[in-house]
Amino acid sequence: MSKDKPTSIVIVDTGCANLSSVWYAVERSGFQATITDDAQKIKNADKVILPGVGSAKHAMNNIRDKGLVETLQQLTQPVLGFCLGMQLLASSSQEGNALEENAETIACLNIIPVDVVELDSAGLRLPHMGWNNLVNIASHPVLNGLTEEDYVYFVHSFCVPVSEFTIASCDYGKPFSAVIAKNNFIGCQFHPERSSQVGQRIIRNFLTM
Repeated sequence: MSKDKPTSIVIVDTGCANLSSVWYAVERSGFQATITDDAQKIKNADKVILPGVGSAKHAMNNIRDKGLVETLQQLTQPVLGFCLGMQLLASSSQEGNALEENAETIACLNIIPVDVVELDSAGLRLPHMGWNNLVNIASHPVLNGLTEEDYVYFVHSFCVPVSEFTIASCDYGKPFSAVIAKNNFIGCQFHPERSSQVGQRIIRNFLTM
């Protein structure tokens, strides 16, 4: 396999993600990707991207219906989650269904032992929508070349608190995890596919890890 281009890149079809935007972002980085919910193709891929837009409840229901929970949990190749896709890597999410009172806690993939909670914005408007810079950037291949001068695009009302798995954070009222990682699993709370050249750098870093 080439050092520059993996043999196969899969974007997981969760049934509720902005799949085309992620696919085009991979294309802009000079790579080819396949959108699929086929478990065998996901297992055989060199790199896996887990995108996400919408609610954790809807996404997890789709993943269960497609029979992909164990497939995703057992992946050993590099996996990158975008926004909701990052949150799905957590143990649970308090998001539930925002349209219902007493929203339930949603069981997620339980790959990275963190929980998704409501973003404490200290009175700033929610959802957190717009460009913010990353801070406390750790040394990690997916973050190569990034500095605290680089801005990325967020759209979210829930987050993962800062923990031992945080490799970059952001401050919106209070600090939260912007990027988390454990072993081969990495998650970005922001949208790399909508984060201009910085996002493209992150995607290319991931695809050439």
